[in-house]
Amino acid sequence: MNQLNTRIETDVLGSVEIAAEALFGIHAWRARENFPNTDRFSQHWYQAVGTVKLACYNTIERFQNAVEKKFGKATTIKMMAQEKIEALQEAAREVIQGKHFEGFIVPAVQGGAGTSINMNVNEILANVALGKLGKDPGTYTEIDPIEDANRYQSTNDVIPTALHVACMQRLPALENRINLLRHEIEKLEAAHRNHLRIAYTQMQAAVPSSLGRLFSTYNEALSRDWWRISRGQERLKVVNLGGSAIGSGLASPRFFVMEAIRELQKLTGLPVTRSDNMHDATCNLDPFVEVHGFLTAHAVSLEKMVGDLRLLASDLIDTNDIRLPRKQVGSSIMPGKVNPVIPEFVIGCAHKVYANGTMVNGLAARGLLDLNAYLPIIGHAFLDSLELLIAANRTLQENLFCGLEINAQAAEEKLYRSPSVCTALLPYLGYGKAALLASEMQRSSGSIHEANQTLQLIDPEKLEELLAPSNLLKEGFSVHDLLDEMGERS
Repeated sequence: MNQLNTRIETDVLGSVEIAAEALFGIHAWRARENFPNTDRFSQHWYQAVGTVKLACYNTIERFQNAVEKKFGKATTIKMMAQEKIEALQEAAREVIQGKHFEGFIVPAVQGGAGTSINMNVNEILANVALGKLGKDPGTYTEIDPIEDANRYQSTNDVIPTALHVACMQRLPALENRINLLRHEIEKLEAAHRNHLRIAYTQMQAAVPSSLGRLFSTYNEALSRDWWRISRGQERLKVVNLGGSAIGSGLASPRFFVMEAIRELQKLTGLPVTRSDNMHDATCNLDPFVEVHGFLTAHAVSLEKMVGDLRLLASDLIDTNDIRLPRKQVGSSIMPGKVNPVIPEFVIGCAHKVYANGTMVNGLAARGLLDLNAYLPIIGHAFLDSLELLIAANRTLQENLFCGLEINAQAAEEKLYRSPSVCTALLPYLGYGKAALLASEMQRSSGSIHEANQTLQLIDPEKLEELLAPSNLLKEGFSVHDLLDEMGERS
């Protein structure tokens, strides 16, 4: 093996000196120099590129076997030696496992429509394959990153297809995390179904409600989010692998064009399918806009939820219905201070998702003619949103809802001392008398029972009945309720 410290690689622009054992080559080196930022490329996308490459190599192997079987070895088609194919297949399997990621040096934010991503992986695959054949890295006369590792492929079909695969593989992780969070919230909803609380509109006390109803709103929102995100795979399943540069399959065997996606289906177990219009699948990225919209909707649900809980648990409220788990020291100068760090983290994640959505939308619209040059940044933003939401759901389940403390007794006592409870008496007393009762409660700072003792507006036993959870939490009143009340009065 080469014992020198560096090797020289050359392209049409000149030569570059590279570390002798480096798995990257001149194309990745130039990209790193041209795009000087430190945003790390997604390992999930990197591994998905390895999966797509393996599907391509398997298809090439099948194609060459079919050609040889039909025409024999006497053919003008340039064949790749079987040992090269096997070495590249083995290298691709290692990339799928996440190996050699240290050799991927192209940053996430880049120009070039993904060519740098493709070439960096091609260089890794070629150099790993060379090692398996006992050759030095950079011995491209034996296995070339373009001639061999990229055989019958284009950046414009391999890299977007890999992005589809990476997203489809990660979406189930988000679905699972949403369901785990829903399960935790469902337990709270069931446990506090009949525990009364004040409902607030415009941050003012409004009407009687229950803690169970509050948690049910979060559960229903998450149910809708789960349903939308479960549709994500369906929206992303159409890919353009085999389409070459613009979806026409130019310079690729028809066998490869038709069969590469079938190989990808076998490898991934995903319902990836070949587009009926490969040109459309190459130049339009609106499926990512649509599915990121699902992610944005979920981020909105999470922000609404934690915004409520942070407010209800804040020190702005004298007696809290809800107390958040105390997770870490909140100040370096204020002793004993504990901040709502989990809601703050989730709100931060949500706003990063919103920003990513703006980027996905704007850059998807910036695609021009037959290709979108901004695919790498769109993919980076999309995958970033996915991982942020997976993390947000995880910490909400494990670090907030699991340890949420509910003071049901305090919530009920606050309701009976709030003039908002008088709204429940409108069908029986009318607005005017109910307003008198509310005014007395405000004047005396007493409970509704104490105010009624002063004003004698309704029989105390009847008041107890009307203010029971079973009555306050009914969906509206019936005519029979009023007739019963009128009968009692007569």
